[in-house]
Amino acid sequence: MEYKPLVAEVIATFSLVFIGAGAVLVNSANGALGLLGVALAHGLVLMSMIYATGHISGAHVNPAVTIAMFATKQIKAQKAVLYIIAQLLGAGIAGFLLLAAFPSIAMASNVGLTSLATDVGMIQGTLIEAILTFFLVFTIFGVAVDKRASTPLFGLAIGLVLTFDILIGGTFTGAAMNPARWFGPALASGYWAESIVYLAGPIIGALVAALLYTHVLMDKN
Repeated sequence: MEYKPLVAEVIATFSLVFIGAGAVLVNSANGALGLLGVALAHGLVLMSMIYATGHISGAHVNPAVTIAMFATKQIKAQKAVLYIIAQLLGAGIAGFLLLAAFPSIAMASNVGLTSLATDVGMIQGTLIEAILTFFLVFTIFGVAVDKRASTPLFGLAIGLVLTFDILIGGTFTGAAMNPARWFGPALASGYWAESIVYLAGPIIGALVAALLYTHVLMDKN
């Protein structure tokens, strides 16, 4: 397999985690961004990376998206595994660079790690992450995978989904919707609690969205 798509996935996922988790760090330090600012940081960087790397790798930037693509035969197994490794590598690099760049505030907030609110349990958190990821992946299939879609604004649409998902779910789960977004800060901080929420939730939501769109809404011709 050509290395260029893997490099693109490393860079795109690094960018998402560094900017997204970095926005959480900034907000935890002085509250300057607020939830809207954190949501926009995530949505804007994802949109930018989709336009920058979509023509190279498809801009999955998310293991849950790659798993959904594999489940619907959009990508082969070997390529899917390599994509996920690249995404986790990019996320890990981002986590450690955030820790190196902002050591004091990074450790105070587990390097911008997504986490459950005190009144949100594991089952509820997993459900929220699954629903939020459903919206994300459903939109990806609608604007980028379905060949009937012809909008040049697919990156904007996907970035906006990430933004409104964080506005709704950010105060409950952090709204990761992406195992890599959780993994980078978790690796750098060494905090692995609640991992099932950020692994199972996004994967379940992504699979439901992808299979529903593919088998119910996709044109079979």
